[in-house]
Amino acid sequence: MSDKEKHKKKDRNNIFKLVVSQFLINLGDVLINPKVTLPWIMQVVGAPLYLLGWLVPIRESGSLLPQIVIAHFMYRLKVRKWVWVLGSVIQSISVLAMGVCAFFFDGAIAGWGILGGLIIFSIARGLNSVASKDVLGKTVDKAKRGRVTGWSSSASGLITVCVAVSILLYFKDIEGGASYYIGGIAVATLVWLLAAWIYSSINEPQSDIDPKNTKLLDLFKELGLLRKDKVFREFVIARSLFLCAALSAPFYVVIAQQKSENNTSILGLFILASGLASLFSSPFWGLFSDYSSRKVMIVSSLLSVFTGVFLFLCVRLFPETDFITWLIAILYFVLNIAHQGVRIGRKTYLVNLGEGNKRTSYVSVSNTIIGIVLLAMSSLSLLTYFLSLESLVLVFSIVTLFGVIVAVRLPEA
Repeated sequence: MSDKEKHKKKDRNNIFKLVVSQFLINLGDVLINPKVTLPWIMQVVGAPLYLLGWLVPIRESGSLLPQIVIAHFMYRLKVRKWVWVLGSVIQSISVLAMGVCAFFFDGAIAGWGILGGLIIFSIARGLNSVASKDVLGKTVDKAKRGRVTGWSSSASGLITVCVAVSILLYFKDIEGGASYYIGGIAVATLVWLLAAWIYSSINEPQSDIDPKNTKLLDLFKELGLLRKDKVFREFVIARSLFLCAALSAPFYVVIAQQKSENNTSILGLFILASGLASLFSSPFWGLFSDYSSRKVMIVSSLLSVFTGVFLFLCVRLFPETDFITWLIAILYFVLNIAHQGVRIGRKTYLVNLGEGNKRTSYVSVSNTIIGIVLLAMSSLSLLTYFLSLESLVLVFSIVTLFGVIVAVRLPEA
């Protein structure tokens, strides 16, 4: 076998292991969903209601904020797949701890125990986030990276579709016992361990160690990238503005619930729409990103803008029609297609923007900043005291449009 054939075989093996391990992680995310599963468990165990409002912010921001610290410890490592493996093992232990709290305790003790497990889980997820992009950049050719992300997201969509069908067909059985979700937690514990085992077998070339970047005192000097690197700065600004597309999604569901009496069916319908969007659109966005990740960000974010504007017009023009709920579900499906494009496009763009330790710096700094911005932008939901829900969706769409304007100025990566 020639060296070229060996390289192709190694590349195919790495791609397969990356996709399968990410598939398993996505399966675990469905089983431990801070928007569905964990709130349900916390209500079953009688946890205080005020704890429910912390689940999603902790899950999202907790994995982003510490990434600049994680990156600096990674600079000391020549082989960085073990950071991802460590993150998966810690997540498995955290999920097990949440299951123990739900099974043996109740009330505030169970609620705080689950929340504490989620905090550790989210920080561990930051290990995966930083390491995954670095390993992807080192093990897969630039022309194939978008496809890896796309197929992983498509697999996640398939899982979500299965969950949605279960809700629509067997919801009464699921509603009947907490053991269903505790069993899901047990399965999730094993899923993360299996993902770690597969990821550990990836053939990763060694990284260069940069002694200048291993001092903890120089930690926040990385933030100087925002001042020195114009392209990176504008990418972070665009990505921050694109957050509004994702933040608008829950309001589609709430509007539909207000227009319909059958909330259970609507929940399953919207989960199904989300899963189908990921399943069918992600491979396309992945291939498109390998051609131009910048154009993917522009096209997909514009699609989310038009979807939000159309939702506003539909709710205002047809407020009491029988088909409005189905129309909103279709728009939610389109919004999720757009969200997949934004997510895959910006991931591929960031991985391609730098090489080696610079790529790791890009990922850690941008994710840390996005974690802060995400917490700040969550406050936009306070506008519901002054605006209707469809008007708030329109505001999110306008902010996203400014992100499109910034993305247009970015060069091709």
